[in-house]
Amino acid sequence: MGCNLSEVGDLMSHAVLFPGQGSQFVGMSREHYEQSEQFRKRLDEADAILGYSLTGIMYEGPEETLRQTRHTQPAIFLHSVALFESLDIRPDMAAGHSLGEFSALVAAGAVRFEDGLRLVSLRGELMQQAGEKQPGSMAALIGMKDEDVERICQTASAETGKQVVPANYNCPGQLVISGETEAVRKAIELAREEGCRLAKELPVSGAFHSPLMESARSGLRNELERVTISEPDFPVYGNVTAEPERDPGRIRDHLLEQLLSPVQWTRTLQNMHRDGADTFTEVGPGKVLQGLVKRTLKGVEILGHQ
Repeated sequence: MGCNLSEVGDLMSHAVLFPGQGSQFVGMSREHYEQSEQFRKRLDEADAILGYSLTGIMYEGPEETLRQTRHTQPAIFLHSVALFESLDIRPDMAAGHSLGEFSALVAAGAVRFEDGLRLVSLRGELMQQAGEKQPGSMAALIGMKDEDVERICQTASAETGKQVVPANYNCPGQLVISGETEAVRKAIELAREEGCRLAKELPVSGAFHSPLMESARSGLRNELERVTISEPDFPVYGNVTAEPERDPGRIRDHLLEQLLSPVQWTRTLQNMHRDGADTFTEVGPGKVLQGLVKRTLKGVEILGHQ
């Protein structure tokens, strides 16, 4: 069961958010590495755990190498967690977008750093392999209601005999869809016919958060079963349910289910606000989540540490 925050909702005001894939950039972490001994130790530890210089890819690229899912995911996770640990932040709740959920769980003490790093590294590798085995694509649709995008996906799937589904409910009027390329392109065509403000295919290596990621699930399940998950120090809102969760068994199930399920980010932000959050701080590379908070909630403070 999700935890009940009603008893302490009035006291809970600070939410921390961790970004997902797409926030990476060549040169990420370098400034923090040079300025913070704690940050530097974490990054050196990560290279030792992984057995290769992830930090070298983060600092030097090239961009096409950093953009590979197998490198992108651990790079963003590492930057986000190391930065959080070097800041004096005591959040009341947390959430992470897609792979950012792993960052949130490590920040909350539910997953050990080394386990989280290995999980995210494996997840990125498995998702990249799934994209190579069963190629697909994703597209951003901006300016349409959720229910209209859902209907368009159903129509495109029916007309093409291929799969396309909503993958990211990012904020009101901004969704990402995912699936087999023919169906994604059909959905783009239908969205444009209905006056969608922007319907654009994205440069990604696979159809993330869709049934096309099925081949990645068994490998991730095996690794998740070996990892100890503890009750988090503060509630972490999951991508699958958009609700706060503290039960380790359910957290494990949701991390697996998340591979094939849409990221319920709009509802996550709304539910955190419902439960008392009036300050939202993004910790990690980029400012994507700060923009999504601004477009989803009114009257809240929005901060960021990049």
